[in-house]
Amino acid sequence: MPRRPPGAKGSRSSDRLPDVREQISSASKVVVKVGSSSLTTPQGTIDVDRVDALVDVLAARRRTGTQIVLVSSGAIAAGLGPLGLTARPRDLATQQAAASVGQGVLVARYTSSFARYSLRVGQVLLTADDMMRRAHHANAQRTLARLLELGIVPIVNENDTVATDEIRFGDNDRLAALVAHLIHADALVLLSDVDALYDGPPSRSGSRRLSEIRGPEDLVGVELGKNGAAVGTGGMVTKVQAARIATGAGVPVVLTAAAHAAQALSGADVGTYFHPGGRHPGTRLLWLAHATTGRGRLHLDQGAVEAIVGRRKSLLPAGVTSVEGEFAAGDPVDLCGPQGLVVARGLVNFDATEIPGLLGRSTRELASALGPEYERELIHRDDIVILEAHN
Repeated sequence: MPRRPPGAKGSRSSDRLPDVREQISSASKVVVKVGSSSLTTPQGTIDVDRVDALVDVLAARRRTGTQIVLVSSGAIAAGLGPLGLTARPRDLATQQAAASVGQGVLVARYTSSFARYSLRVGQVLLTADDMMRRAHHANAQRTLARLLELGIVPIVNENDTVATDEIRFGDNDRLAALVAHLIHADALVLLSDVDALYDGPPSRSGSRRLSEIRGPEDLVGVELGKNGAAVGTGGMVTKVQAARIATGAGVPVVLTAAAHAAQALSGADVGTYFHPGGRHPGTRLLWLAHATTGRGRLHLDQGAVEAIVGRRKSLLPAGVTSVEGEFAAGDPVDLCGPQGLVVARGLVNFDATEIPGLLGRSTRELASALGPEYERELIHRDDIVILEAHN
């Protein structure tokens, strides 16, 4: 398909849109994400009519044979009313308490609404920590696959009740993009209270809807709002970031308002369509790059940086100059070059307390002095992801 002329953003040309959006209308497995503001009243209670309207659309698509995974925000928001709170709490403990109360309210509402169509739902709560551990990651993948095989509609949310600041996805937009990759979805639809991506604030006269985004060049000069709704955590920035994650994994994305869900799923020219890219990174590496934060830092010499970034080698103790932070074996750590720039992230094989005694020494020397269990990499190349934004 030919590219647009330079500077042509958001073309609404009718001779191309039906072709590209057919990827959405013909998708056999779709992840749909809906934000808190699209499900709740300003007081924080569940809006039954809004939930039912969304379920009506999803059930209709489900009847065509499409498998649907719903990533739904709203647990904390749904817990505000029952707890007598008038706004989203700022402290983590109260957020977790609200999520504990609200998650039950939210799933009960979905259960009742989908039952109108004889469809069952299954609750899946995830944390970023779950997804960066090999066994947990594989279990999540198997669970979602089996639910879909059984005809269940999985309702996915971040496990706000137990997640800490260090192991949070941060927003369900990013979680939805990662789930889309995890289940090998054919499409991702992000629903919010904004009908599309615009090149400026939608309320400002002259702002234009961008109907297509083919790559980063189409976002040059676009003003992205940073704040989400009062009951949510996201904003347009998080949605564009989620679209980047998904399209980078080969999954097309449509961003639009919840009121346009039916049109979006049918491939109509609503919202903003993000074209998928050609790269298909391994699932675990995608989670490592986007669903984790480094628990510590390993500072590398230039030779180690070149070996990891340029030749995709494992990290050996001889290439590390210093270590920061407290972490355990299996935790994600950031890898920094001589100037302190983060170039990669990996799952480390040793505790932070062990590493200083290993630095600058060969694995053969370490095995001779400390035992055969030390004749291994600090981080295996299969557990390292290059953070391209920092290169």
